[in-house]
Amino acid sequence: MSAAPVQRPASGARGSLAGDVLETLQGVLGSPEAFVPLHEPRFAGNEWEYVKECIDTGWVSSAGKYVDRFEQMLAEVTGARRAVAVVNGTAALHVALRLVGVERGDEVLIPALTFVATANAVAYCGATPHFADSEEATLGMDPDALEDYLAGIAEVRDGACVNRQTGRVIRAAVPMHTFGHPVRLGPLAEVCERYGIALVEDAAESLGSMYRGVHTGRIGRVGTLSFNGNKTITTGGGGALITDDEALADLAKHLTTTAKQPHRWAYHHDHVGYNYRLPNINAALGCAQVEQLDGFLASKRELASRYSEAFAGVKDVQFVEEPPESTSNYWLGALLLARGREDERDAVLAATNDAGIMTRPVWSLMSSLPMYAGSPSMDLSVARGIVRRLINIPSSAFLVSDHA
Repeated sequence: MSAAPVQRPASGARGSLAGDVLETLQGVLGSPEAFVPLHEPRFAGNEWEYVKECIDTGWVSSAGKYVDRFEQMLAEVTGARRAVAVVNGTAALHVALRLVGVERGDEVLIPALTFVATANAVAYCGATPHFADSEEATLGMDPDALEDYLAGIAEVRDGACVNRQTGRVIRAAVPMHTFGHPVRLGPLAEVCERYGIALVEDAAESLGSMYRGVHTGRIGRVGTLSFNGNKTITTGGGGALITDDEALADLAKHLTTTAKQPHRWAYHHDHVGYNYRLPNINAALGCAQVEQLDGFLASKRELASRYSEAFAGVKDVQFVEEPPESTSNYWLGALLLARGREDERDAVLAATNDAGIMTRPVWSLMSSLPMYAGSPSMDLSVARGIVRRLINIPSSAFLVSDHA
């Protein structure tokens, strides 16, 4: 497929905020001859060899050696005792919530600023998402604001956190590590422990990110990963649960394979299970990608360093850097416009996309979506401010080498 022709910005754009951002991006990326997407996969290792083996041997579905190998590799990379591969990150979240006891009628604390999968996984359980505010330093759930909020609306009864306003149990909290930047997991875990709330980490975007030297997804009772086509590594579509709890991992594996009890020929199922198994052919792709993960992470950190240096001289534009006590994978680079410049965001988006460099705004707040508009929520002032000012910029791992 031939690339669409790239439009060049009008010279009059220079000197404006949009012009300054475009010029800075071009200084890092060059002036592209073809459109530069936000994040592309790179297949430069053993992908074809491993996938071809699946095709040649016929082991393309949910059984095969690459599924086991992929799970072992993920456990090694994250430091988790166990990893369970599934068909996508949303399925991983759904099962994770089931594992920690989320039931119909419960509430689950999630950031209002997240991808819709976080909220959807709660709804799949018949539970209600309860929206929490973010903090600007991490772009994720603010543990201090959450603690103050819970002090006003919740109480612990018989070991469970009860929302006094709705009478429902707040069963779990699901922080999401936005664009790979870890939330402040230490204080958040303390809040959850005080209130008897299960901590489940949505680490879909943060493979390779660390908080106080521990991989994201491992502070909570269970964490989830995603390997969609635009993630740091990809299996085409895929996800995983990670945990140090062997019993929980065994149950996750059982539930995601339709809860079928082992037998040579009989079909007996002892739970409502899910056909969430990751096919062997996808796992083969994942194994080859994990083999290249260190290189991907190093390239993305180098790109982030170049962005940080370049935008340091641009007035009213901040490149979002990893939070204190954390190491970010910099999955997607992000710019924050200064307060008071919100109205210029769309001009930046137009100028950059017209010039062949893909940029995008962050997601709509979950509380603004029609299916979740009636859900309980704390004050979301910080999250609303972030939504109006944030812009994602190209972050593919190979951009450093391709445009060095």
